Amino acid sequence: MSRAAHKPSPGQGSARRRKPKPRKPAARPDTPRLIALNKPFRVLTQFTDGNGRATLADYLDVPGVYPAGRLDRDSEGLLLLTNDGQLQARITDPKYKLPKTYWVQVDGEATNAQIEALRAGPMLKDGPTRPADVEIIVDPELWRRDPPVRYRKNVPTSWLEITIREGRNRQIRRMTAAVGLPTLRLVRTRIGPWSLAGLASGEWRELAPSLPG
Repeated sequence: MSRAAHKPSPGQGSARRRKPKPRKPAARPDTPRLIALNKPFRVLTQFTDGNGRATLADYLDVPGVYPAGRLDRDSEGLLLLTNDGQLQARITDPKYKLPKTYWVQVDGEATNAQIEALRAGPMLKDGPTRPADVEIIVDPELWRRDPPVRYRKNVPTSWLEITIREGRNRQIRRMTAAVGLPTLRLVRTRIGPWSLAGLASGEWRELAPSLPG
């Protein structure tokens, strides 16, 4: 038995569609919070995991806050969390070009040509990256990683400081690989005005929840 066709109600179809009203910015919470966490190696940037892997819940017990951006499981360093949707958007939206700084240990001795290629913005599968600030630095004093980075006696490594103003998936690792310098260790040290300084691995502190200029 065939179903009867749906008959439009009077005026349906001929009336113009109303334009959706623009959304109002989300109201800020009564008590905005912003937290800086030094995320350890092999910790997921989420609070739950069905496979028993380490998560943020193992290091942070602050209700209502969520990560403002990503940090890969195999990367370490500064992760910001907030309960303020406006602040979260201001930190993560690429249009604001908030600078993010990383210390990156790479496999091999970086050449001037490789540094210049990173600064110019190497071509990745999803297009060229924006120009970056890149410098060779002396080995930084960091906490011990568990497990440690593999050591090969006859293969030197280099440490780079890289600052980018976008946030593609695994971008730093893909950038260094594109110029022939695979990443061995990746530590985010700064996001905009906020720094990792003074935080041991797994520690966190409260920050003033102000929007960056």
